[in-house]
Amino acid sequence: MGLECGIVGLPNVGKSTLFNTLTNAEVPAENFPFCTVDPHRGVVPVPDPRLEELSAIVNPEKVVPTLMTFVDIAGLVKGASAGEGLGNQFLSHIREVHAIAHVVRCFRDENIIHVMGEPNPKRDIEIIDLELCLSDLDTIKKRLDKIERSAKAGNAEAKTEVEFIKIAMESLNEGISLRRIKSKLEGFPLDGFLTSKPVIYVANMAESEIKNPSAEAKTWLADVQKIADLDRALVIPMSVSLEQQLSQLSEDDRKVFQEEYGIKEPALHRFIREAYKALGLITFFTAGVKEVRAWTVRKGGLAPDAAGEIHTDFKKGFIRAETIAFSDYIAQKGEKGAKEKGLQRSEGKEYVVADGDVILFRFAV
Repeated sequence: MGLECGIVGLPNVGKSTLFNTLTNAEVPAENFPFCTVDPHRGVVPVPDPRLEELSAIVNPEKVVPTLMTFVDIAGLVKGASAGEGLGNQFLSHIREVHAIAHVVRCFRDENIIHVMGEPNPKRDIEIIDLELCLSDLDTIKKRLDKIERSAKAGNAEAKTEVEFIKIAMESLNEGISLRRIKSKLEGFPLDGFLTSKPVIYVANMAESEIKNPSAEAKTWLADVQKIADLDRALVIPMSVSLEQQLSQLSEDDRKVFQEEYGIKEPALHRFIREAYKALGLITFFTAGVKEVRAWTVRKGGLAPDAAGEIHTDFKKGFIRAETIAFSDYIAQKGEKGAKEKGLQRSEGKEYVVADGDVILFRFAV
């Protein structure tokens, strides 16, 4: 679908290591600022345990997960909005993505340089947020200059937009992101504004503190959570270095490792799923003996949109979608059982696809 989640943060917080772990792309992740200059993109399968449940019933020839794209964006520094550290270039890379994964360093390590001297997650997040606010403020001032004349000439739409812009400017001047005041900006187009993008916070912790965090680590996590609460965002604590090690182990060794650290599943899996949700995406399934497959559609997408994700002809010639809720499919052990219980529905063009729907499309071309 061309939707991308950008990985951002200060230099040396674990962004490229996270990206490498996600994609096995072996992007350089060195111990000095601006190791990453050009953004790297990687397509990653979305872990979904529902695929295993469907496969156990259907026993298909192959199983295909849905995919999403992550972008490794170079570290921002204080003054980025004024060009520090090639900031303008990096800010433009953030503008191109649809959601943000903000990696925050929540560990001490004398061997890894911190650009601000030492870790302080609250300060580090505020540095990034301020730079994004300043960049948005510059953008919105330019927008105001363009429409003020129309507003003064009596254009009603321009007058309304000027009012929205004033609200947005007041917020940005105070260092408050636009995502926090979206309710006040309903009807105002926010595309292209950095601080309006949905965000997930990745609290990058020391390996030794995942199971039993120190008092300092607990304080840091609490600070990140307070900021996330204001953004209505999730915090995913993880040790990026530990996740990298897990990704390189065999399945059996990984299970032993996870038991040792008290990890139910790799935090990486949850991170991918939450990033997927942050992009406003849901999953539907097709299930047959040839393949069980997960597909992506925008939340709120209609049945023909979902059909079009499989093939454009499916959308053009859409007749109906024979739909079974995932829970019903599993409970009745497949399509036949669901049909017998009257749980397969015939849905038309106006049907809004639900997350987990198992769908068979009928079409004609």
